[in-house]
Parts: sequence; C-alpha cells; structure tokens
Amino acid sequence: MNRVLLPEGWPRPKGYSNGIAAEGRMVFVAGQIGWDEAGAFPDGFAAQFRQTLANTLAVLAEGGAGPEHIVRMTWYVVDKREYLAALREIGAAWRELVGPHYPAMAVVEVKGLIEDAARIEIETTAVIS
Repeated sequence: MNRVLLPEGWPRPKGYSNGIAAEGRMVFVAGQIGWDEAGAFPDGFAAQFRQTLANTLAVLAEGGAGPEHIVRMTWYVVDKREYLAALREIGAAWRELVGPHYPAMAVVEVKGLIEDAARIEIETTAVIS
C-alpha cells in the first residue's frame, strides 16, 4: 500500500503530495505528450494536458496499473504563464481522469520539447502493491 508522506506541522500541499512511500512492482511511463493516435495535437494547453494525461493512463493500463498506482510525475511545460492560466481546466481534467489521488510531482518550465507543437510532456512512475 502506498503511503503519503507529510511531515508533522507541514501544511497539506494542494494538487500534489510531498512524497509517497511505496512497495511493489514498478511501472515507468516515458514522457507522454498531448497528441492523439494520428499524431494530431488539440488546440490549447488544457486540451493538450487532458490528452497527455489520457495517453499516460493508457500506457499505465498496459502495465496493469491505474491512476491510484501513480507515485511520481514530472511535468515539463514550455510556458509557465500558459500553465498557470490553465490551472482551473487542468484541475477539472485531473479530477475527471485521475480522481482524488495526488502523487509526488514537480513542474518544470523548459525552453522547448522535441515535438514543436507540444506544450507539455509528463513522465510518470507507478507502483503496484
């Protein structure tokens, strides 16, 4: 069983966990971006985030994992302001696709991604108890 790590006296973070303790079979998902099966990108950051998350969950499912098994994610965004402007839509997509599960996460602004049209890339680690 995975356990959320929250040191005594620390405020509960919003939208992520400070850490997760986990034991079990690990599933690693390479950086996923917001294109569909045909290689087309939807318009807008929030739409690309939703597709990126759906792609991540599809790869996890192939490994026998679900959203509840995610212990760590690293998000790479090409524009911090674009990301911050889409937080409400990102939160709605997260709640719809993942639910009330918040892994340890980092968000990093990068100069660019290999696919020029990509606005976000997410790497994921899951642990199946």
